[in-house]
Amino acid sequence: MLIITAYGIFAVSAFARAFYQITPFPQEDKVQFADAPLALSLSAFAAAVYILATLALARTSATAWRIALAAVLVEMAGVIGVGTWTLVQPSAFEVATVWGFFGRDYGFIPLILPFLGLFWLLRHRPSETVSAED
Repeated sequence: MLIITAYGIFAVSAFARAFYQITPFPQEDKVQFADAPLALSLSAFAAAVYILATLALARTSATAWRIALAAVLVEMAGVIGVGTWTLVQPSAFEVATVWGFFGRDYGFIPLILPFLGLFWLLRHRPSETVSAED
C-alpha cells in the first residue's frame, strides 16, 4: 500500500506541476510553453508515467503487473536520462522538471522511487496461471 501511495503522491504532484507549467494563462513570472517546450513536455511525460504506474500498481492482475513493470522501467530510464542530460546540458532546461537533476526539487525521491518500485514488483510477481482479469 505504501508504494502505491508514494506513486499516487508523485502522480498528483507531477501532474499539478505540468498542468501549472503548461497552461497558457499569462502570469508575470511564468515561463510559457513556447519558451521551454522540452522541459515542460518532459514534466507532462513524467506525470503520465507516474499516473500509469499508480493505476497499474493498484491492480492485481498479471497484465497490470506487466504495465507497472514497464512504467517503472520507463520512469527509471527517464530519471537517469533526464538527470544526466540536465547535468551535461543545463542550458537546455529553462525551467525545472520532475526528473531534472535526478529529482533534486523533490528530495531525490524520483531517483529512489523506481528502484523501490522495481524491488516491490519483483517481490510480488503474479502467479504463472492466467487470471480472469487478464
